[in-house]
Amino acid sequence: MKISVVIPCYGSENTIEAVVDEIEHTIHQRNIQHEIILVNDCSPDQVWKKITSLSQKYDSVKGISFAKNFGQHSALMAGYRQSTGDIVISMDDDGQTPADELYKLVDQIEAGYDVVYATYEDKKHNSFRNLGSKLNDFMCNILLGKPKGLMVTSYFAARRFIIDEICRYRNSYTYVIGLIFRSTKNIGTVSVTHRSRTEGSSGYTFKKLINLWLNGFTAFSVKPLRFATMMGILIASSGFLYVIYILLNKMMNPEVPLGWSSTMAAILLIGGLILFTLGIIGEYLGRVYISINDAPQYVINKKTEDRPTQD
Repeated sequence: MKISVVIPCYGSENTIEAVVDEIEHTIHQRNIQHEIILVNDCSPDQVWKKITSLSQKYDSVKGISFAKNFGQHSALMAGYRQSTGDIVISMDDDGQTPADELYKLVDQIEAGYDVVYATYEDKKHNSFRNLGSKLNDFMCNILLGKPKGLMVTSYFAARRFIIDEICRYRNSYTYVIGLIFRSTKNIGTVSVTHRSRTEGSSGYTFKKLINLWLNGFTAFSVKPLRFATMMGILIASSGFLYVIYILLNKMMNPEVPLGWSSTMAAILLIGGLILFTLGIIGEYLGRVYISINDAPQYVINKKTEDRPTQD
């Protein structure tokens, strides 16, 4: 058996070495063949120099560097395509995901699961990140058919055939969670300790979280379009009933003036619904257009094996 560990790296110049050292120490407890793939998502710090240094320190470490920032899920895709392990583990670069407990995930995979997520009884993320996780979890339940009770985290392990199926996805908008849920329902969980962040802050800004949610909304479900359709039917029905009410009220009370405010409210409500629906349709069409133009999931400009040893 061979284990591959894929880690997207962004702003982790001072933490990634400790993460890799811990992985190496843990894996050698069972002396299993392994590789560690570090993907530099165009980090603004000197993490690429740290990755090249680690590739010289450990033969198992491979490094990939993007030409621009493409996001965590694109970095995972790049790492998966370079991986050769029978079991592939994904984790964070900041040390919050405990590398010394990775065999808990491996053992659950060997017990028969296709994918195993690490879950946390006490999450150490900040309140903004926790809110984002809850919203993402709600979205996965509604739009992607996530099994009830399953906690989705960035620390998980998957069998080779799941990774191969994920790598078949070639469109521009990558969302690994959706790719997993459309590949298997045989998903397990295992509890691990979530550590406090030693330094820095999460790389997920509000804008990045919105973009991530949009990928989940539009790349793997047409439910938003159906929701817009149902809202249109509901508003149209309400408008029709309101017109009947106005006519009956006018016939029964001829002196009642026709309300300008109610007319404007109806116009604004219906107009807002139309714009909302057009926005959803436009988002789908825009993504189709970009996908047809073969926009890349990522662009690799360097690999550790391409660099001279003195670097």
